[in-house]
Amino acid sequence: MCSYIRTDEVVNTVHKSIQILSLLARSGDMGVTEVSRALGLPKSSVHNILQTLAQQRLVERRGESNRFHLGIRLIELGNRAQLEVDLCRLARPFLRSLNERTDETVHLTVLDSDEVLYVDCVESRKRLRTYSVIGVRAPLYCTSVGKAILAFQPGAEIQRILDGYPMTAFTENTITDRDRLLEELRVIRRHGYSVDDMEHEEHIRCVGAPIFEPSGKVNASLSVSGPAERVLLSAVPQLAAQVVAVAGAISAKLGYRGSAAPTASGFPAGAD
Repeated sequence: MCSYIRTDEVVNTVHKSIQILSLLARSGDMGVTEVSRALGLPKSSVHNILQTLAQQRLVERRGESNRFHLGIRLIELGNRAQLEVDLCRLARPFLRSLNERTDETVHLTVLDSDEVLYVDCVESRKRLRTYSVIGVRAPLYCTSVGKAILAFQPGAEIQRILDGYPMTAFTENTITDRDRLLEELRVIRRHGYSVDDMEHEEHIRCVGAPIFEPSGKVNASLSVSGPAERVLLSAVPQLAAQVVAVAGAISAKLGYRGSAAPTASGFPAGAD
């Protein structure tokens, strides 16, 4: 027999979890009874929620006691949130500048749940142009922004991501063979930019580049996109130079001090 959890029950539990986290943030470590009294919640509910939060490292138990405090994972989440806020704020002038120079649509994306999430864009002023919606997601393997991020992940992470979903063909140009994609990722890693040659959408060509965090990790990218009849393959190297330069400038603003892209060491077998 299948059991179902009502949506309002889930929402209520999430609300209680946030209340507990907020209370611990204000008051420091507390026991189940103290939390129960402070929030007027049943002790059984508080106990179950704290156990779940502890499993996710959002709270931690104080030694062998029954007292809990905020967990280390909240620091990780907070740092990531701050980085993305800083990214959008710092990148915006660069996106506008690249848009003005190319007069094509410029996208800013971040890695989220093994997909790219579009977080900002500046559209071309031309009548025939690519359109975007902030908050839309797209695959990593067939978009320039996605490949720019994927190419700079550790080899084991690339394999894990590719194992996670089928490489569906969106167009006749979509790369669906893993070995061929790995070879392209190796080239992207060497050259520092990626190309979506009508692989995700018909008649749309895009050039992307990775954005480096201070640690050297890549969890963001940007691209220039336009109609294939205007973004010609012969013009890709010149366009890529501009995209890479802007991505590098944003990386530097974020605090990245590297002078060159990482080598392909540690890349999945078959890609070197």
